[in-house]
Amino acid sequence: MALIDGNLVARQILDEIKACVTTLSPLVPHVAFVRVGDDPASVSYVNKKQKTSEELGMKSSLHLFREDVSQEELFAQLDALNADATVHGILVQAPLPAHLDATLVFNRISPKKDVDGFTTTSIGRLVQEVPGAFAACTPAGIIELLKRSGAPTRGKHAVIVGRSLIVGKPVALMLVAKGLDATVTVCHSRTANLGAITREADILIAAIGRPRFITADMVREGAIVIDVGINRVPEASKKTGYRLVGDVDFDSVAPKAALITPVPGGVGPMTVAMLMQNTLHAALLSRNEAA
Repeated sequence: MALIDGNLVARQILDEIKACVTTLSPLVPHVAFVRVGDDPASVSYVNKKQKTSEELGMKSSLHLFREDVSQEELFAQLDALNADATVHGILVQAPLPAHLDATLVFNRISPKKDVDGFTTTSIGRLVQEVPGAFAACTPAGIIELLKRSGAPTRGKHAVIVGRSLIVGKPVALMLVAKGLDATVTVCHSRTANLGAITREADILIAAIGRPRFITADMVREGAIVIDVGINRVPEASKKTGYRLVGDVDFDSVAPKAALITPVPGGVGPMTVAMLMQNTLHAALLSRNEAA
């Protein structure tokens, strides 16, 4: 068993981005964050993203709205950001309050600034394998982890447990695309005989949000295991009263895996790194269009 160190790979990518940003003057990549309400996790995530962007020499801006903001008011802000030529990327932090239609909100973002990869246009380009299409950050991070760890994908059977638009569906599209050439199975809550399918996986990706759901009996010897889950479980010995675990029962699965990501320190750091990568890409596209 060998660990795939997401912190290390993310740092490599961020260093590459920072080196590129220093060559772009007077262009400064600018990502705008839109946050609705004060959900503690959302506050933490946005703060982390802002801090990282500034460390790389990028610009970030934060646009805050109360929990009961109307869809029209939010749309007006997104329209203004779309029209602002100094803004290259826009990210609306999820989850959104129930009264807001997330699909409509995401699709209000200009596809040229969709650094989160959630617009219908971005997803459509991913399906069509359009070069340079914006990909959702967590799936893009998974692909980078596989590539940089030397994990083979061509002809391999990749099994994804979870069919969300944030992880499961996009990563399936990316793995089956030309160049990666995996054979992909997507499982979900209605899948029959789940364990029998996951045991066939050369690459197993768990993204369902259920702590320690994937156990050793569901994984074949020598599989590559990517754990996307971040779950809080009670832990009396911790000051916070909880600790973070993945969707994989790491202690039992790790001895069987050829490669495995830990939680924390696996996929998580990659999500922020790929957001920065997408922002840089958006800035370069904007400069090329203006030339």
